[in-house]
Amino acid sequence: MRPVLALAAMSLLASAAFADVRVATKPDGSKVIYNVGPSAKGKLGNLNYLAKQRNRPSKYDQFIEHYARRYRVDPILIRAVIQVESNFDPKCVSNKGARGLMQLMPETAKRYGVSQILDPEQNIQGGVHYLADLLEMFYDDLPRALAAYNAGEGAVAKYKGIPPYEETSTYVTRALTVYYGRPWGQSVTFAAGRTPTLRGGGITQIFEPLADTILPNMKYLGAVGH
Repeated sequence: MRPVLALAAMSLLASAAFADVRVATKPDGSKVIYNVGPSAKGKLGNLNYLAKQRNRPSKYDQFIEHYARRYRVDPILIRAVIQVESNFDPKCVSNKGARGLMQLMPETAKRYGVSQILDPEQNIQGGVHYLADLLEMFYDDLPRALAAYNAGEGAVAKYKGIPPYEETSTYVTRALTVYYGRPWGQSVTFAAGRTPTLRGGGITQIFEPLADTILPNMKYLGAVGH
């Protein structure tokens, strides 16, 4: 391996240890590696830019609107998640193995019946269903639900709020910036929002008493990481 290539590879691996490195496919078929972790620069790390992406229209709007109605999730929130997860690239793959528009992990995709993880419609269906379940679990507390989407609900339960992971806090900040259309403050609020249009449903409540002993105002969903 040439010295320059070796140095580049080492730099990429080092950055991956502290952030989420992803691969995007450009229209010409070429691959672009980019960093969406805490140190990301440019448009993806610019809150003012992200705020302008609120409710961004795309060719996937038919799927977004359909599954937003089915699972009772705000379509603007779905677009915000897609924006920060993949920048609307259906072929996006993270270094952790998350794939597609809503960056589903293979085990999460399997759980929600997604057989073709890179298929835009199936990916959106699975992602929205999972997001709906998280919103129900955390009673529409957006910061916690988004943190769970990024780090897993187990991590949110363990820390009784947003986990102390820089990647997760950055993710929540970016997602809420897109959702509200203005830069979200670096100090993340835990105040529960109970907007009915955000709520998804259908989880059995048999484990709710146990969940309440782990984290107040949390419903049991199960162990699924992201």
